[in-house]
Amino acid sequence: MSDPAGSGQQPQSVQTRNSRREGIPLGRIAGIPIVLAYSWFIIAAFTVIVYGPVLQHGTPSLGIGAYYVAFAYAVLLLLSVLVHELAHALTAKIYGWPSEKIVLNLWGGHTQFESFTATPGRSVLVAMAGPAANFVLAGAAWLVISAGGLSGVADTLLNIFFWANLVIGIFNVLPGLPLDGGRLVESAVWKATGSHAKGTVAAGWGGRIIVIALGLYFIVRPLLSGDVPDTSMLLITILVGGFLWMGASASIQQGRLRSRLHLVSAAALAEPAVGLSETVSVGDVLNVSAGGQTAVVLCAPDGRPSSVVDPAALAAVPVAMAGTTPAGAVAYPLGAGAYVPEWSKGQELLQYLAQLEGHDYAVVDHNGRVTGLLRQSTVVTAITGKASR
Repeated sequence: MSDPAGSGQQPQSVQTRNSRREGIPLGRIAGIPIVLAYSWFIIAAFTVIVYGPVLQHGTPSLGIGAYYVAFAYAVLLLLSVLVHELAHALTAKIYGWPSEKIVLNLWGGHTQFESFTATPGRSVLVAMAGPAANFVLAGAAWLVISAGGLSGVADTLLNIFFWANLVIGIFNVLPGLPLDGGRLVESAVWKATGSHAKGTVAAGWGGRIIVIALGLYFIVRPLLSGDVPDTSMLLITILVGGFLWMGASASIQQGRLRSRLHLVSAAALAEPAVGLSETVSVGDVLNVSAGGQTAVVLCAPDGRPSSVVDPAALAAVPVAMAGTTPAGAVAYPLGAGAYVPEWSKGQELLQYLAQLEGHDYAVVDHNGRVTGLLRQSTVVTAITGKASR
């Protein structure tokens, strides 16, 4: 989930450049940009290297063509993931949740959403739409296989397509984040406790338990029975397990941060400040800032906060020169638009601050009058419980 609320949309040219840095833009489906991450070619190469020899051994008549069939397998897997992610995005669209893009990558893929308001029920429906789409594809493939009539490469690829979608569907309904089934756990705990944060933490721990179970079954169990784990299965288990563990850990951290969102408030976290015109002198600043103890924000002629007086630079100005030194000489600029309403709080505030440059933000009241100065370090401390470095 991403993109701050409000002015979170980027110009089309910026979005295109960002997409190209991330991967190869494949166009749009239902208005949703599709990006093929460069990392996908790693899994494609792995598929060709591992399954090419297997297909060649099983069907000698294929010859070198077995490697092309293995690549086709990677492409079919890619299409299965694309359908999975499209199901998420199109279901979310029903509830007005805008999708920023779909990225297909080394780990399969993900749908990146813009800001939206979720509920337990809708979260489950959007999450389960992905596996459901794969089960539908597996069922369609099974009907064609059962009808017979296919042979050779077509039969091989259709069987691969069936098993790929069946495995993707089953794997994704396992009850732990970052898998789709984790949303079931998250929503159940969320509904029972009224806390979205507790639901996310519980689902994250579910994901960690799944990783441990996979390791026990595919690595520890063969070793205990005296067998050597299959090399390709060992690599897949390590890669998938590592990805799931990182995703589960990120979910736990996200849940813990979400539990502290109520502490993030512009009015509560801002230090007192006064707003003065950019045209005032250092002497004027000293008269209203209690000897530099109160933050001073300088405002442009249109009233918008533009800079903040630096206490150290202010103290360095000789008293004799205070009346003739412009306040702007001892101030540092604020980022463009770096001011927030004093009633801003929670996730909305965090998402807005994420768009801004700089580390300080002026806080204004309903009349646009400066009432405080919010520092990024203070926000970080509130949301993490740790002092920022």
